[in-house]
Amino acid sequence: LEEAAFQLQQIFRIDISIALNILGIESMRAGHCRTGYSCFKLAADRGYSKAQFNVGLCYEHGRGTEKDLEKAAFYYCHAARSCHPMAQYRYGRYLLQHSPAQWDRQQRALAFLEQAAMAGITEAQAYLGVFYMRGLQPQEKRGLKYLLLAANSGDAQSRYHVGVCYEQGLGVQQSLAQALRHYREAAAAGNSHAQERLRL
Repeated sequence: LEEAAFQLQQIFRIDISIALNILGIESMRAGHCRTGYSCFKLAADRGYSKAQFNVGLCYEHGRGTEKDLEKAAFYYCHAARSCHPMAQYRYGRYLLQHSPAQWDRQQRALAFLEQAAMAGITEAQAYLGVFYMRGLQPQEKRGLKYLLLAANSGDAQSRYHVGVCYEQGLGVQQSLAQALRHYREAAAAGNSHAQERLRL
């Protein structure tokens, strides 16, 4: 009986959190940002990762509350630990941008970014591709792997970067034919860098 009561409490807690998060989304859409933030915060404080991510967004962009990147990171961190892929991307990016010299934080950031990338978050794939290509110790093959993932998800900027890799032989055997193919695909998707490269 105690186990059944506990299970009912868990279901009730989750259902309330889901409802609050949905109410928060609808409030934001209607332009009631303070109400939306309040709903997200109530659900986030109950441990609901989607609401924690939404509270992070509110703090990052100053919607319904003051803009505060540290508080945004706090909520992204909680959601990331619950395997929320977009929160993993945003928290990983925050760690790299705000404490790049700390090795342990950099490793934690990269772990979150890689989890997000493997979950299909195109932004994380593109970010990692550029990070590994341009880091203090470039890992070109690893960078190319992530750029290809992002390019295959439709990211024209990453497609352009793949073209650069083929043109310059970064992480792959140099091939002007492959570079042209990638530049053309990126240009067709509206990438101005690729369009300029083709003109040259």
